Amino acid sequence: MRRKSFGNMQCPIARTLERVGEWWSILILRDAFHGLTRFDEFQKSLGIATNMLARRLQSLVEGGLLERRQYQETPVRFEYVLTKRGRDFGGVLLSLVAWGNKHLAPEGPSVVIIDRQSGAVADPVLVDRVSGRRLSDPSFRVAPGPAADATTRRRYEEFERRAAVAAGRAAELLPRSINADAGGDPPRSVRKKMRAAGATRRGRATFRGE
Repeated sequence: MRRKSFGNMQCPIARTLERVGEWWSILILRDAFHGLTRFDEFQKSLGIATNMLARRLQSLVEGGLLERRQYQETPVRFEYVLTKRGRDFGGVLLSLVAWGNKHLAPEGPSVVIIDRQSGAVADPVLVDRVSGRRLSDPSFRVAPGPAADATTRRRYEEFERRAAVAAGRAAELLPRSINADAGGDPPRSVRKKMRAAGATRRGRATFRGE
């Protein structure tokens, strides 16, 4: 059965999955970032069947993440080099390393990101280029962009409505659960959460996480 295409969906996550959603594709890109370029190098590293590898490489070339270049004439051989679009995927791979180490490595991390000079282990986070603040901060939200169609706008309106309802419930419960008997103000950490919840109640859907 032919799978559904995500390429025309008005969602950057869906469109990204259309290009790299198959797991071999992400592992090929991982190896490409480590300098592998040739078919036999990818095959040896991944242990993938040659016909599957050929399809995945062709898909990444068609998606604009790899460029196929001839490096030998007799016999004719090609290598696969990251394009600018492919190199821009590096941040996604680093985020996957951090997430996998945090949630899927009970034995401890087997791969880490380090500073080349000091050797110190890095702790990658997503931040706003302008303000330098973490994007996990409740003051940020995902919203429809200028090219969003009516369906996308309705979807995010529903997301915001649900977030506002949840934030309203949280804001109502917080004052009752802390310092309610004493009649005083909640601690600073709780007031901060209340302010964030109030902002969300005014229509801000948020991503939460570390």
